Amino acid sequence: MHTPTGGTDGTVELPGELFDAPANTSLMHQVVTAQLAAARQGTHDTKTRGEVRGGGKKPYRQKGTGRARQGSTRAPQFTGGGTVHGPTPRDYAQRTPKKMKAAALRGALSDRARHERIHVFTALVDGTAPSTKGARTALEGVITPDREHRKVLAVVARDDEAGRRSVANLPAVHLLTPDQLNTYDVLRADDVVFTSAALDAFVSARTARAEEVDQ
Repeated sequence: MHTPTGGTDGTVELPGELFDAPANTSLMHQVVTAQLAAARQGTHDTKTRGEVRGGGKKPYRQKGTGRARQGSTRAPQFTGGGTVHGPTPRDYAQRTPKKMKAAALRGALSDRARHERIHVFTALVDGTAPSTKGARTALEGVITPDREHRKVLAVVARDDEAGRRSVANLPAVHLLTPDQLNTYDVLRADDVVFTSAALDAFVSARTARAEEVDQ
């Protein structure tokens, strides 16, 4: 376990059921696709020829002009006309069972753990005062120079105000609380950093949830 000053303070054992599970690539892909789809607003809309304003008058007579017959200037081939097969408002959300989401998250975390990309800190900063510089120094002590510009996912306890505010302005760090941890953000990050409090909260919540499912 790392300390904010660059030292170590004992060791922490990652539960095998959460950090040593098989990584099912197709399952993780399905869960990530569903998560990204659910994030879409789906408010896009185009108007058909029946919804476009105007066009009630026939543009010219039916016969005798030598041109193709037309009934409205709001037909799709006219400028200002309606759109054919355009997008309409819809809900992109896909139904994904909770067990699939949980299994995909376990697989993603296990993949990062097997490649030694999960790091645990006692805290990201010393004391209760936020310090962006302190958090950057602490993370740079773990994210080695050959990993420069890598994306870091920081999981901080919800009540850790100093830790959350310290990493909020670091451009390469994405901040989450334990209950927000998800497969997409884990896979998107090169390294995952937990504070000890956040790790305990995540493990206890997942263990309690697994017990409820078993019952």
